[in-house]
Amino acid sequence: MPPVAADTKRRALGKGLESLLPSSRPAASAAATIPAVSASAAPEPAGKPLEIPVELIARNPWQTRSVFDEAALEELARSIAATGVVQPILVRPMANEKHPLRYQLITGERRWLASKKAGKETIPAIVRQVADEQVLEMTIVENLQRVDLNPMEQARAFHQLSQQFKLTQEQMAARTGKDRASVANFLRLLRLPEAVQAKVETGDLSFGHARALLALDSPELMAAAAQKVLALSLSVRQTESYIQGLINPEAKEKKQKPTETQAEDPNVREAEDRLRRSLGLRVKIEDKKGKGRVIIEYSGLEDFDTLLEMLGGIQG
Repeated sequence: MPPVAADTKRRALGKGLESLLPSSRPAASAAATIPAVSASAAPEPAGKPLEIPVELIARNPWQTRSVFDEAALEELARSIAATGVVQPILVRPMANEKHPLRYQLITGERRWLASKKAGKETIPAIVRQVADEQVLEMTIVENLQRVDLNPMEQARAFHQLSQQFKLTQEQMAARTGKDRASVANFLRLLRLPEAVQAKVETGDLSFGHARALLALDSPELMAAAAQKVLALSLSVRQTESYIQGLINPEAKEKKQKPTETQAEDPNVREAEDRLRRSLGLRVKIEDKKGKGRVIIEYSGLEDFDTLLEMLGGIQG
């Protein structure tokens, strides 16, 4: 039987986005005419696509994507100029009806921006009465479904859900289709210095690089290590080794000059590396003939709370 995991995940995410909508959208035939709405017209009942002037639509204030690929946007604009917008965007009426911008985007910002670039006066849109919390959730889910956010955009989106709507990591994981450990790891990226965050956002440093850097104790050490990683074009695995050398220089020296009594089981070393990559924290396994202990170091209460969650513990 062919694998179905990826397809199942896409269907699950799609269902998740639809479940956030307050009402179902009725099916429409391909030949159906989408009515237009003027600046003075009242919005029609939710669920029916309307042709809304692009200039009456305000940007989504909770948009989690801050970086748009201009080349891809231009390509989409050319497609829209030739064939129009295939899938309607989602908007909600503005609370202040006297505001010159009558609607606020919920999802579909790339289609909206590309329509403006293509010189379109209107865009097909579905109007929903949606609360602020639902707008933010739907924005995150829609972006995760279509164009992946970069790690820092995801981190800030989860932070906003946590701070503004008081959602737990478990609730955020359930609503966005990610596991709780992933949510915790994204949130930890916000501990990076701003200069390092910028490198992660532009893709100069990967998510794996960022997680390795978080094992260091201070923003200054993280920034200095990030500069060296970039200068030497280190891989994630090389970065992890470099960081461990900074944390425990004695172990690095012993590794360079091993003795028979200091020989370490490669299986133990591999287990250490796997735990370190998974937790993003310093890990040491002391093993003697199959018995020993696992030492996990943390640099603050935030790391400790995250560790408890990832290990299934209970926060105080």
